[in-house]
Amino acid sequence: MSLIRQDDFIESIAQALQFISYYHPKDFITALHEAYQREESPAAKDAMAQILINSRMCAEGKRPICQDTGIVTVFVKIGMSVQWETTLSLNEMVNEGVRMAYQNSDNPLRASILRDPAGTRTNTRDNTPAVVHTEFVLGDKIDIDIAAKGGGSEAKAKFAMLNPSDNIVDWVLKTVPTMGAGWCPPGILGIGIGGTAEKAMLLAKQACMGSIDIHELKAKGAANRLEELRLELFDKVNALGIGAQGLGGLTTVLDIKIFDYPTHAANLPIAIIPNCAATRHVHFVLDGSGVAQFTPPSLDDYPSITQNTSTARRVNLDTLTHDDIQSWQVGETLLLNGTLLTGRDAAHKRLCEMLDRGETLPVDFNNKFIYYVGPVDAVRDEVVGPAGPTTATRMDKFTAPLLEKTGLLGMIGKSERGSEAIAQIKKHQSIYLIAVGGAAYLVSKAIKQAKVLAFADLGMEAIHEFVVEDMPVTVAVDSKGNSIHHLAPMQWQAKISDISIKQ
Repeated sequence: MSLIRQDDFIESIAQALQFISYYHPKDFITALHEAYQREESPAAKDAMAQILINSRMCAEGKRPICQDTGIVTVFVKIGMSVQWETTLSLNEMVNEGVRMAYQNSDNPLRASILRDPAGTRTNTRDNTPAVVHTEFVLGDKIDIDIAAKGGGSEAKAKFAMLNPSDNIVDWVLKTVPTMGAGWCPPGILGIGIGGTAEKAMLLAKQACMGSIDIHELKAKGAANRLEELRLELFDKVNALGIGAQGLGGLTTVLDIKIFDYPTHAANLPIAIIPNCAATRHVHFVLDGSGVAQFTPPSLDDYPSITQNTSTARRVNLDTLTHDDIQSWQVGETLLLNGTLLTGRDAAHKRLCEMLDRGETLPVDFNNKFIYYVGPVDAVRDEVVGPAGPTTATRMDKFTAPLLEKTGLLGMIGKSERGSEAIAQIKKHQSIYLIAVGGAAYLVSKAIKQAKVLAFADLGMEAIHEFVVEDMPVTVAVDSKGNSIHHLAPMQWQAKISDISIKQ
């Protein structure tokens, strides 16, 4: 019979969250490197290079892989013979561990959780509460899977209640392209099949926490229908040509993980939850012997890769004019130098409300670029903490007033833009650039100065001024309204089809 002590449980949660903030699972590093070596799309290959370089930097510097350090999700299996020595409930212990991890002075993690989600949306400032799922099982141990799930990938979760006669593969292949690139591929798709609506979603979330082993499955062959589905979907989803960051390429998913559960004869529930390129999860067991131990990957497990920027165009943001950006081409790599302004959802909403009231904005956006980012707090000698891009489509509704009324020159984010935003970019002959999601620490090293200019009360969503040096970006929507996220996947889908025919 195990005695689980409160302090051991809390410390284990805190250490686990710190651990996954800067260490990718070894299976992810290996799978991504193999995909990088196979990739034929220059833009996708460069994106994967940045993610791999970032991963090693984070392991060395013990700083977050992504600025979005996630909402904490915990699956706890409690042995029914376990005894507890605690004055707190299970959820209270989990949340205390979250609080400790996210407020760690050596590696503070970004607080992204908002209370009153349908009302004031006020930041809790410590990333609590976590989402906790419990199950009582036989035994005398505590079995825990814990993840820090990014908002961009979580936003792309999909669910459907299919008819029993419907084809699962057809639904997945129809659904994945609608997810866009906001989930930061390449990553893992967790799929849940069966049970009830909520059970299918839970199965999909749990499936995301599995190890990448699709190549082992390919080698031994499928032993049941779920394994057949995994292999079929792995090949067919990659054949969609979406590619890393949606830039077109050979690899969109590194694995497909599927869990199922018995369901009603009239139903076929199915859910997809993607895990992004900053995949963060770990499994551990508490047996009463103390705090859980976590073994980091060896630095030898990380490939030695350098980013090739020899053909990139260097841009001076401080002297840039509207005429200059007209020559930029979709897919072109730029190195940005000079001054950027930042802003996310809350800042955009506030800016547009001020414009509607005819008020003077606290920041001058004329001939400037706005970077969609909510950085992690800086530590030690850092100018800013990890500062990767957030999903741009959330700012689509604000694009028209900012382009019309502020003189804004262009925008930087991740993933595709919607049709209305693209129409506004074309109308105003503006530009949209993307940075690589999942390379936040690498991006932060290009930021040489940072200060808050406005809306400090919004925390990580405040408007900052960054001075950057050779910050790598790709032209995603040019001034004529051409979008790489529309063009590249179609081009690569055709190329992959040709490759398959030749083979």
